[in-house]
Amino acid sequence: MNHILGYHCTLCNAEFPPLPELMTCPHCGETGILDIVYDYGVVKKHFSRERLTGNRDNSMWRYAPLMPLRSPSAGGAEGLSDFLRIGWSPLYKSLRLGERLGLRTLYIKDDGINPTASLKDRASGVAVAKALELGYDTISCSSTGNAASSLAGNAARMGLKTVIFVPQRAPQGKVAQLLIFGANVISVAGDYRQTFELSKAAIEKWGFYNRNAGINPILTEGKKTVALEIAEQLHFAPTDWVAVSVGDGCTIGGVYNGFYDLLQLGMIERIPKILGVQSTGCCPFVDAKGGPLVPTPENTIADSIAVGVPRNPVKAQRAVANSGGTWLAVTDEDILATMRLLGAAEGVFGEPAGVTAAAGVARAIETGIIRSNESVTVISTGSGLKDVANALRAAGEPFLCEPSLEALERSGRVQS
Repeated sequence: MNHILGYHCTLCNAEFPPLPELMTCPHCGETGILDIVYDYGVVKKHFSRERLTGNRDNSMWRYAPLMPLRSPSAGGAEGLSDFLRIGWSPLYKSLRLGERLGLRTLYIKDDGINPTASLKDRASGVAVAKALELGYDTISCSSTGNAASSLAGNAARMGLKTVIFVPQRAPQGKVAQLLIFGANVISVAGDYRQTFELSKAAIEKWGFYNRNAGINPILTEGKKTVALEIAEQLHFAPTDWVAVSVGDGCTIGGVYNGFYDLLQLGMIERIPKILGVQSTGCCPFVDAKGGPLVPTPENTIADSIAVGVPRNPVKAQRAVANSGGTWLAVTDEDILATMRLLGAAEGVFGEPAGVTAAAGVARAIETGIIRSNESVTVISTGSGLKDVANALRAAGEPFLCEPSLEALERSGRVQS
């Protein structure tokens, strides 16, 4: 992999050669999350605006030269065309929501249309590609739901076995996906921290490939493709702000990495300010105010970001600090209201964690963090079909009517 110079520890700043199976810093242990350091001079030989213009692969693999895979080329690495079609999700310019929020320019990146209906497919796709490259037959992770279902689906497509650990509270829609994809599902009678620890012990004992985002540095490199797409879809002139829902910290770290790569390659002129949004029921990053994180209870309907002990704190805090962004939290009531608003105003159906970023944008405008003349991209990270129970909480029940026009007319529900 001559386009990769090596690894850099986010804690002690030690540097290491690009060993294929290095996960965390040997000196710092599992908290020593690594950055992958690219040789941008080599990357430029295969990656540019002009090459992207001529690339007909409308998936995240169009960005293979900026991934930690063996011998990527401008058209993608060998065999990647066999994967489920991940990425190149639509970037909608808001027709009504921005105006309702008092914002002149708003874009909505709908990653709920990915193969297993969440942004996590981006990370899982790269993890499966690397596991195949290294000769593994089984891949494993812990997850509150989306990372698990994305791993199971993408692994099933490529013939890998999966062992998946989820907390008992994981929504049934996500558990159903896991079982349909043939995963060996372990439902853990505990919270996400306990689920993660059990997965870690099992991976070490049985030697599975580790897809855990808080351990494996390549996961961030898959998630960064959402930022690469946003930039390309906006003709390499990204909005002033990009808003991201935050749990473990891997997604927001990836968003920053994607824009950072493009800046180093001279393909964009600036990195957007990044708004990191959490639920008030579980907001360790917001509570930390840029300092050390403290374990937090996981009391929110936004299960995909209910992570009381984030495993990727350095990359997440760096994303907000280095971009000049900020952190904020919104209530579960705000999240439910935004699910309904985003759906009714723009036709985008997001799960609670998926719309948390949009709820954060509304709050940021109210508090003056985002000004009305600034432009914003909000990432909707997962489909509302992942969590139908909370969707119905947000939308309410349908009106039950007797099967007659007279009854419908008396109800007053339909008017000319």
